[in-house]
Amino acid sequence: MDTFIQQIINGLVLGSMYALIALGYTMVYGVLNLINFAHGDVLMIGAMVGLTVLKLLEVFAPGLPGYIDLFIAIACAVPACMLVNIIIERVAYRRLRNAPRLAPLITAIGVSILLQTFAMMIWGRSPLPFPQLLSSEPIMIGGAVISQTQLLLLVLAALAMLGLVFLVEKTKMGRAMRAVAENPRVAGLMGVDANMVIVATFAIGAALAAVAGVMWGANYASIAFAMGTLPGLKAFCAAVLGGIGNIYGAMIGGILLGIIESLGAGYIGDLTGGFLGSHYQDIFAFVVLIIVLTIRPSGIMGERVADRA
Repeated sequence: MDTFIQQIINGLVLGSMYALIALGYTMVYGVLNLINFAHGDVLMIGAMVGLTVLKLLEVFAPGLPGYIDLFIAIACAVPACMLVNIIIERVAYRRLRNAPRLAPLITAIGVSILLQTFAMMIWGRSPLPFPQLLSSEPIMIGGAVISQTQLLLLVLAALAMLGLVFLVEKTKMGRAMRAVAENPRVAGLMGVDANMVIVATFAIGAALAAVAGVMWGANYASIAFAMGTLPGLKAFCAAVLGGIGNIYGAMIGGILLGIIESLGAGYIGDLTGGFLGSHYQDIFAFVVLIIVLTIRPSGIMGERVADRA
């Protein structure tokens, strides 16, 4: 039972990061019907910027509490990622809105490679150690343990997701986003600036990815220029699992995928008689994706984006 509780906790931590990334995928798809495969690399940019800020703080403001350093790193990573995503939308995607769907998909893959190349040029090829900012003393929960970094990650993820729900459901910008997702032409006739809404959508998704990137580095203590590829693919799987285009589906899909992956890593050795080890945990995201696409292509929550006229 202790092992089961521990794997659930690990799954919630991992799933929370998947959910934050998946929200960026699902929001952009909901508004543009576009899969932004460069989104995982925006997470990487957030982690790299956060690490750079932490190194500067060590030089110019040493002695600050760890959680203050972490919040400053996040506060700097968020606008940096927002700027990167806004530039990506303006340069790479805006001219392709009415192009065949294959064109923006190929462009997204190209942007992903460009971001990784630029990151490699700036921060180098080798993995970079991410400093441990919070106390390593674990918190006991029913025989399982959770670190202070993981607990803070869960709190930040929950606050970010609640804030997004409030934004989409209760604000004027949220209504504009839902209107553009339903039909951008009709929304434009009603006075909604579709370009502004699309830019805001990219910016919000980048902000969530920045939070996930910094916390990913803090949790795993290592980052690299190619670190965003696998989390990005898994977050896309989570978005499809929950129902691409549905923000609640992205949250549920991310957390569920994290729990499935964590439980699989914990029990795959016993289930296969030792044939497979925990390092095979990456297969679960893609096995789940295949199953969902076969049985329920619309995902758990279904796709709420209507066909456009």
